[in-house]
Amino acid sequence: MDSDGTQEARGTQANPVPRPAGAPEVPAMPPRPPRAPEAPPPDGSAFLTWLRASRPDAAPGVWRFGHRPRPAEEPEEIPTRQLLSGALIAFLVGWLIWSLLQNGYLGNWWWVPFDLIIPDAWRGGDSDLGETGTFIVYQGYELLVALAIMVGVARLGRWGEVWRRFVVPRFRRPEPRTAPRDPQDDPAQWNELRAAGAADAAERLAAEARSGLMRDVDHARILRAWQGVRTGRHSLATFSSTVLRDGAAACLHPSGERDLPARLARHDLVTGQVRLGTTVDDTRNPYAYRGAGLGLGPDLLGTSLVAVGPAGSGKTGTVVRPLAESLCLHALAGRAAVVVVGGAGAGLGPADAYDVVVRIGNQDSEYDLDLYGGTADPDEAAAVLAEALVGDLADPHPGSDTRRSTTVLAQLLGPFRAVHGRFPSVPELRQLLDGSSGPFAALRQGLQDGGQESLLRELDARERQMGQPGDVGGVLADRVALLDRPAFASFFDTSGATRPFTLKALDHPVRVRIDLPERGHADASRMLARLVLAQFSASVAVREDRSLFACLVLDDATGVVTPEAVRGIQRLRSGNAGVVLTLRTLDDVARPLRGPLLGATGCRMALSGLTPWDGQDFAEVWGKEWIEARDVTDRQIIAETPAGKAVHMLRRVITGKAPTARAVTVRQVERERWSASELAHGVPAGHAVLSLTDVKGEHAPPLLVDLRG
Repeated sequence: MDSDGTQEARGTQANPVPRPAGAPEVPAMPPRPPRAPEAPPPDGSAFLTWLRASRPDAAPGVWRFGHRPRPAEEPEEIPTRQLLSGALIAFLVGWLIWSLLQNGYLGNWWWVPFDLIIPDAWRGGDSDLGETGTFIVYQGYELLVALAIMVGVARLGRWGEVWRRFVVPRFRRPEPRTAPRDPQDDPAQWNELRAAGAADAAERLAAEARSGLMRDVDHARILRAWQGVRTGRHSLATFSSTVLRDGAAACLHPSGERDLPARLARHDLVTGQVRLGTTVDDTRNPYAYRGAGLGLGPDLLGTSLVAVGPAGSGKTGTVVRPLAESLCLHALAGRAAVVVVGGAGAGLGPADAYDVVVRIGNQDSEYDLDLYGGTADPDEAAAVLAEALVGDLADPHPGSDTRRSTTVLAQLLGPFRAVHGRFPSVPELRQLLDGSSGPFAALRQGLQDGGQESLLRELDARERQMGQPGDVGGVLADRVALLDRPAFASFFDTSGATRPFTLKALDHPVRVRIDLPERGHADASRMLARLVLAQFSASVAVREDRSLFACLVLDDATGVVTPEAVRGIQRLRSGNAGVVLTLRTLDDVARPLRGPLLGATGCRMALSGLTPWDGQDFAEVWGKEWIEARDVTDRQIIAETPAGKAVHMLRRVITGKAPTARAVTVRQVERERWSASELAHGVPAGHAVLSLTDVKGEHAPPLLVDLRG
């Protein structure tokens, strides 16, 4: 069965599944009619403001749109009480000095510079300047002395710091996010196209931007097509003609869509980020991150993400849904292919936001899923299917049940395909695994008639192994029986009457949502989730165009993490792909696999409500850091003289405490970045602790993030 994932599965629609074309010109496959776009604004000021906004380089995970960088280290800040009291005392000291000078208590030495500089003719009431001029000269000198005293006490009392901290913020106006730009650096002018000789196309795009006809998805999509021109995959002439003809609607996604039906999160397609929240202004966060927005993009998802938190902690609403929405926007821009898997009604976005929606177990579903991943190789199909059927039963060591199961399935799939030209359906596969005499005899006869001696030996070996101790055929048959139910009778068709969707379509920017039948079929749902993950790992490894980011978003990965799945996640980064997994608890993962799972994923998130034993696994993978510990010791002061005893008694009566002397010891100690107790009890509701690693190897330490900000 050879399916390419681009055709409608159940024969209910005439049009094929939208499949993005390889070239920037009009797609070869007929696209769906686009929705009527919303009325554009009267001008493109909003779009131009967004496009020209500052996006400075920042550490991994920082929301770069409008970001204001902070120093890497926190400046030493004087406590407010100490700062204000010091400023007041300095003012009083300056006032006292000036009063003493004015009243002559400090002598007349401060008039010596005046006597040395001012001519004798300027002094006295009968001077050349007259009484008024003489008064101005004397008062001017006193003013200079007063200013000198003020400057001295201002520096001593840190008046500048008081001004910056308490006065300036009250009168500061919000700084504009955009600054006057050099036309050569203005992204709205498309200067790169002009330099390459496509001035007409650049002028058309600039006019579309100014008139408000261009959106952020249009900008990202056309830039993606232009990258194809730069790499030589597309011709400049074809690109220019398409842009001149269609303007901002050029190089459309085959679905005809230029945006999603609705957006719930904040997106910035220039940087590719989606905002998930705000990094809390907390001492446990690095100073450069405090108060900054948290943004994730393909550069971070390329190392994969695992999020752990109990039900109601916000995994789906604050993590999965925004990431799925962002990846769908990237797909519309021709940058990514996304597969979102979750239970029916899990809130993963409207159906209109996807090109393909597979509702397994729902008879109204327009699309089916290929059980064998679209491959024609029996060994490859057997490996993927064995991982789905019994991957959760395998221990994390070589020689596990998965390898034996792969061999058993290959002994059946190869002969069946040689005889029938397709792989067996679910009922046929169950009969073969059960060892039914009728199907085996028919298969043997077909192999003998075709002269398939090698495959006949495979079938003989399978017959000899059936019924022997340690044979996994019965286990496989029991697992296949979970799919041989009336609810799935019209799914996983292999007869060739339909062409089910397969993850081989990840060569194209396709948006896919797979709804699992969790209600009443929990075991089958987990098995299908393992199947999708196994097919995803196998498909991205053989893609031709790896410039397209591929991501699998799996909402609730309970029972999905297996030894082979962990090895597959480790290989995804090199294929420009990643996965997003959510778990209610790490207890849903076998104990030997928890450490490897957290080690294989570059981004790890612990949401509020985590259990202490789950927190311990995160604390171990995040490690320790050196910090400066301050030990404060209060020692009671013993007075020896009668006067000292009287003073101590008076102090005790006033304060209610005995006089003490404080000793401070500073030392370097190694401490866990986040302890299991802090993760379990110190993370507020709606918050999470998240560590990040991007595809270049740069990483961010665990950050406390407000997912509602």
